Amino acid sequence: MGVFLVTAMAATVAVVAGALIVIIGRPQSFSDPLGAAIAQLSSGKAGASLIQERQQVILEDAATQSFSVTSAPKLSNPAPPASKTSAPPPAPPPNPSSAQGIAYNMLASFGFSTSQWSCLNSLWQRESGWRYNAENPSGAYGIPQALPGSKMATAGADWMTNPATQIKWGLGYIQSRYGTPCGAWNFELANGFY
Repeated sequence: MGVFLVTAMAATVAVVAGALIVIIGRPQSFSDPLGAAIAQLSSGKAGASLIQERQQVILEDAATQSFSVTSAPKLSNPAPPASKTSAPPPAPPPNPSSAQGIAYNMLASFGFSTSQWSCLNSLWQRESGWRYNAENPSGAYGIPQALPGSKMATAGADWMTNPATQIKWGLGYIQSRYGTPCGAWNFELANGFY
């Protein structure tokens, strides 16, 4: 639309300027000085170019006025939509002496590859912040938020204070119930718990 206005303004200025030159230069030679000026401009190269540009602008304007969007464009290979059930971005290996490091090093003993680490990290960060003494009013306890916390005694008598015991129980629970940490993470995202 802006191109049309600029072109139309330029054409108008050129026609008026040409008309003024003709009128001022030879005011008595024609009974219709403006018509004569337009006729003179139309017959020259500049006039022919202006007429051609004007016709192009008219066609473009008509095309844009008749254009309407009927639907969103279809992509040949659309990207999958972002959903709640997807793995978080890869996380770097944690400090081996931290609770996260213990869990990272235990993944293989439960048959999980390190590609599952980002899901497990996100899951337990959300559930307990990786605190071995995290307690929920519902009775959930520890890093994996076992409910009740005493369930973790099957992994060791020190379940209340030992992150390794809690992680061992938590990975076993994830394996038996969800298959993988990413399976548990996806369930958590969909339901708010795992």
